[in-house]
Amino acid sequence: MDPIEVVAAIFGFLCVVLTIYRSIWCWPTGLVQVFLYIYVFFGAKLYSDMILHIIYVFMQIYGWYHWRSGAAEKELPITTMGRWFPISILLGLAVTFFWGLGMERWTDAALPYADAFTTVMSLIAQWLLARKKLESWIFWIAVDVVAVFVYAYRGLQPTTILYAVFLGLAMAGLLQWHKVWNATQAGAHPTE
Repeated sequence: MDPIEVVAAIFGFLCVVLTIYRSIWCWPTGLVQVFLYIYVFFGAKLYSDMILHIIYVFMQIYGWYHWRSGAAEKELPITTMGRWFPISILLGLAVTFFWGLGMERWTDAALPYADAFTTVMSLIAQWLLARKKLESWIFWIAVDVVAVFVYAYRGLQPTTILYAVFLGLAMAGLLQWHKVWNATQAGAHPTE
């Protein structure tokens, strides 16, 4: 068992728990996790995941800035995507196909299409999370289901366990954020 992977998994767990409770500390905690997983995924030949984590470095910084700038006046509110949600799913699946095709043709990637799915959908989920979109958690649930199988297949035991836990946390995050969003909506439209 790789100790770097174990530490990355611990920081990943802390990051998601902090995210569920909308703590700005999720971003620096996630940054530590991201740097460690770049190393782990390179070693496992999960190149799409490695690229994802390189991109995550910048997305973590962006999310940290965005949540922090929202906090200058008040907390950034949870919002929804509306009609853009199904469009984002279809676009994500199309990009997944082409990304997977590229990984299959030009690398020795272990699972090019599954790895592409977790990468593309994670990018969408992370962007939505930085914008505090409720649907980010739905994307995370889909990513976590596929990721559990990918990491188990590649023998990444701590990461497999982490993503199984992430799946439960993503469900809890969806429920928690939905509750907060409902309360915000009720406050915005008080009954007469």
